[in-house]
Amino acid sequence: DSGMKKKKTKNKYRVSDELWKKIEPLIPKHPNTHRFGGGRPRVPDSEAMDGIFFVLRTGSQWNALNDTGICSSSTAHSRFQEWTKAGVFQKLWTLALEDYDELKGIDWSWQSMDGAMTKAPLGGEKNRPKPYRSS
Repeated sequence: DSGMKKKKTKNKYRVSDELWKKIEPLIPKHPNTHRFGGGRPRVPDSEAMDGIFFVLRTGSQWNALNDTGICSSSTAHSRFQEWTKAGVFQKLWTLALEDYDELKGIDWSWQSMDGAMTKAPLGGEKNRPKPYRSS
C-alpha cells in the first residue's frame, strides 16, 4: 500500500520533537497577508522542515519530495529560501555547536571558519585586466 510507504518515509525522516523545540523559536512568524484575512492555510513549518532535512540528509533533488508524502517540493524549497534569508540555518548551526560543546567539548583553539562561509578578504579586484594573447 503506497499510503503506508509514504507514512514510513515521513516518520523515518521526521525532525524529532526535541530538535523541533530548538528550531521552532528560530523561525520568524509568517503573517497572513491575504487581503480578507483568510486564504489557504500554510503548510505547518515542522512539515516543511521535515522536507528540507529529507533533501539534506538524502542528497536527493527537491522534486523527489513529491513522492514521499512529507510535503511538496515547492513548499520545502520556498521555506528553505525564506529561512536561509532569515538566518534560521546559521542560528541553528550555532546552537548545534553550543550543544555539542556542552556535551562533548570543542577545542576552540584550533577551530577556524571555513572559507566557503565568508568572502575572501583579499579576493582580488572585480575587473582585472585581461591577459594579452600571445600569437
